[in-house]
Amino acid sequence: MTREEVYKKLDEVFQDVFDDETIHVDDSTTAEDIEDWDSFEHINLINAVEEAFGIKIKMNEVKKLENVGQMVNIIIERAVEC
Repeated sequence: MTREEVYKKLDEVFQDVFDDETIHVDDSTTAEDIEDWDSFEHINLINAVEEAFGIKIKMNEVKKLENVGQMVNIIIERAVEC
């Protein structure tokens, strides 16, 4: 899976979770950039990402996520492992 393919799918996930079709994420996107991205929605987002990509993100990885680029790295790493 290419980084571009991951971002295309992530845009859909973010748009669905936050109910906002104008959201487009990139490497530097953080919770600060999306109005409704709070701790509750973060949990929903992680669950939606795991479901969309058929992966599991470990809790210690979730705690360390600083931006969407780091999330993409995990997604790509897990996709290779499968």
